[in-house]
Order: sequence, then C-alpha cells, then structure tokens
Amino acid sequence: MSSNPKSDLLRSLHVPGAPLVLPNAWDVPSARAVVAAGFPVVATSSAAVAESLGFEDHQRAPAGEMFAAAARIASVVEVPVTVDAEAGYGLSPEDLVESLEAAGAAGCNLEDTNHTAGEALVDADQHAAWLAAVRRAASDRGYGLVINARVDVFLLAGERPDSELMADAVARARAYAAAGADCVYPIFLAEDAAIGEFVEAVAVPVNILALPDAPSRARLAELGVARISYGVIVHRRSLQALDEILAAVAAGSD
Repeated sequence: MSSNPKSDLLRSLHVPGAPLVLPNAWDVPSARAVVAAGFPVVATSSAAVAESLGFEDHQRAPAGEMFAAAARIASVVEVPVTVDAEAGYGLSPEDLVESLEAAGAAGCNLEDTNHTAGEALVDADQHAAWLAAVRRAASDRGYGLVINARVDVFLLAGERPDSELMADAVARARAYAAAGADCVYPIFLAEDAAIGEFVEAVAVPVNILALPDAPSRARLAELGVARISYGVIVHRRSLQALDEILAAVAAGSD
C-alpha cells in the first residue's frame, strides 16, 4: 500500500491514448510556471538541472546537488514531482530511494546507459535486476514511487539495423516492466509506425520524447502513448529567448 498520494496520482495520470504532457522544469521559477500553465505534474530534466547548476549532463553533476534542486522544486508546488535521476548516480537502490523520498519525489526516471563505460548500455538483465531492487526498496518503505524506465537503445543506436534496435528495445522494456517499472521511455524513438509497434509490444504505459520530427501530440495519443516529455527542449528554448532579449538590450532596441 502506497503512503504517498502524489505517487498514486502520478501513476493514475498515465493513460494510454490520453497522454500526460510534461514540459520539463529545472528550477523553482520554471516549475512554478509549469503549474501556473495548468499542467498537473512537474517533471525535471537532468540536463537542464545540471546546466543550471553549472555542470554537464550524464551524471557529471554531484548527486547531492541534483537532489537538492529537486527538493526545492517539490517544496514549492502542490502537484506531484517526478525527478530525472539519470542512472541512479552510483547509489545503492536503498540510498537512491531514500534520496528520492527525502526530496519529495512522486516518481523518477531511471535510464539504462552505463555512464562509466563510454556511454554504453547496461546489460538488460543486470539493469532489470537493479530496477527490481529499487522497486523492493521503495515497497519496503511503503513508498509508491512511480518508476519511468528509460530505454536508451535508440539514443545509442550506432550502426545497428532498425529491426535489431526494435527487438532490443522491446525486450528491455518488457524486462523492466516485469521488474516493477510503471512506464517505459524509449527515448529518441520518433517514427510513427515504430512508436505504434513499440506501444503494441509492451504491456505498460509508454513515454515518448517530443522531438521535432516526432508525430503530433494528437497522433501520439492515437498510437496509445501515455506520456509525452519535452526533456531539455523547454530549457533550450528559454535560453534562446534569453539570447534574443540580451541581443536587443545590447543593441539598445529593448
């Protein structure tokens, strides 16, 4: 039984065909803006949070600073907050879960990239076992953590053929779901038919990144997608807007 109503609410919002839309935040002002715009959940972007703290993405920011940023966000909004926890920062499942709960997270993203091995993928069985341990650690605390298991096959595609990539991604997604993931996130999967194939092949809600070449939100709903993330996109667009403002100020045309 979950003791976290925000986790229960977050989980309930993952509805295939009526996707939860998440324009990812990175600090307190951006999180407040997301809520003010009417979105029912705040999601963080690890890349955006890390950049706002002066670090690069891919676990190059100290875990303590990343969790502190998440905690500041969770403390000022009433809606559920789901935290991009990258690959867990090398923490044990118990320490990771404790850090997420202390930060006030209702959910988290956990990816299967091995950042210590040249951006390679973690072995699927090994990662599934680790996710199962995270789920057990949360359950032992009565913490209904919503786990969004990111599948990085398409992000780290290399020269592998499309059919092999899809088979690997589906196998990983199924293994992660069996390990206790609530949602799977095949990041960088953007082709219409491939998204439909992936959604049909897995038994849990699917998260798609809103890449410029991805199908429209309406089409993603038709394909049965349950969650749409914007990742670092909103942060990058905000910085572009800032560049334009500063250029206008420098030119004296503000």
